[in-house]
Amino acid sequence: MANALYNAVFLDHAKNPDYKYQMDDPTFSHEGVNPSCGDELTFSVRMASDGTIEEAAFVGSGCAISQASADMMSDLMVDKTPQEAIELCELFKRMIRGEETDEDMLEEKLDEAAMLRDIAHMPARVKCAELAWRTLEEMLENNSTAGTATATVHAACDHDHDHDHLGEEA
Repeated sequence: MANALYNAVFLDHAKNPDYKYQMDDPTFSHEGVNPSCGDELTFSVRMASDGTIEEAAFVGSGCAISQASADMMSDLMVDKTPQEAIELCELFKRMIRGEETDEDMLEEKLDEAAMLRDIAHMPARVKCAELAWRTLEEMLENNSTAGTATATVHAACDHDHDHDHLGEEA
């Protein structure tokens, strides 16, 4: 199953993320950490005047799964309202935990992120895949007013320290 996950699209998101950069003047920023394995990211969004997410970006380091998941999520969130983004985060978490298995619906709503559904069969890696999604969801739920806010999501992961970290800081 892991071999099916590590396809060309996944590897491109992990090694060449389009959304991994430090955003200037974000509306909101939020830090997510998996303290037991060292995956960490700071996720930022800039809100548009119409209330949608105009720009999404992240910085940090972690394994290929956490980095690819963050990049796929960032792409998906552009032009979404905070409520739509929260609903997508909740859907992703249900998928990654094996609670939602309707593949057509997942692909329609989650686009490329639906390819991460096989992680549901790798329990030690679920927290890696969820890190960005949990971070964004908490940021949006906790920040209904304008201004930069930073908080930390502590999500323990159960795998060992030598998983495939990409380690570079953005």
